[in-house]
Amino acid sequence: MTTPAQSPPASPEIGHSVAVDGLATNYHDVGAGPPVLLLHGSGPGVSAWANWRLNLPVLAQRYRVVAPDLLGFGYTAPAPGQQYSLARWLQHLVGFLDALAIERVSVVGNSFGGALALALAVQYPARVARLVLMGAAGVDFELTPGLDAVWGYTPSAANMRQLIETFAYNQALVSDDLAQLRFRASVRPGVYENYASMFPPPRQAHIGELAQPVALLAGLVQPTLILHGREDRIIPLACSLQLLQLIPHAQLHVFGHCGHWTQIEYCADFNRLVGDFLAP
Repeated sequence: MTTPAQSPPASPEIGHSVAVDGLATNYHDVGAGPPVLLLHGSGPGVSAWANWRLNLPVLAQRYRVVAPDLLGFGYTAPAPGQQYSLARWLQHLVGFLDALAIERVSVVGNSFGGALALALAVQYPARVARLVLMGAAGVDFELTPGLDAVWGYTPSAANMRQLIETFAYNQALVSDDLAQLRFRASVRPGVYENYASMFPPPRQAHIGELAQPVALLAGLVQPTLILHGREDRIIPLACSLQLLQLIPHAQLHVFGHCGHWTQIEYCADFNRLVGDFLAP
């Protein structure tokens, strides 16, 4: 008697799918309550689940938490012709919210996702209730060696491990297994080629493109919580200090002995701070 072949288990990175401008968009949608949108960063092989896996179940106890793979990342389809820009990512994000019939949402943005959250708040202020910015881009700064390495990643397990070591202050979080897992995600068919087209040299220009004009940041009306790791080697703490000065209704929490992975290195504190801040 033969045993039927079993399909391999689906990746936890794969959630629901919705068409946005004809592009299949992967997302997670958990919990109930006021909607909260989680926007991941721009690391190679990143996905919403990889970025927010420790936060989704906790925040979902109080909120409806929606976490998409942004255009061209994770399991969301790439842009036609691999054409990427802040305007194109924002267009896709607004289309995603429309597809889910979410008119107004609080937004949590990590790094690149923070820049996208700021763009959404600036250009569609009525759709953003509250903002949480974690190690966020969105202002101009000098390209760091860490961010240059992230955007200039070439696939190998050793290079991925080196990136993870740069992301985390707590090196106990770094392992060969994690590096292999994220390396494999970065070399799924078409993933690296797509990623390499997003932030080509000169990379300083992409930082400027992701930045919002100072006057528009100063005009934001949303209550804003800014979180940053003091030892962040990807996005400097000075960026969050500048955002604190510019955004009228902002508060800043700095984590010592913390790199670019606030939501992982200080997971319990992150979940508590964000969960309480987003309460209506």
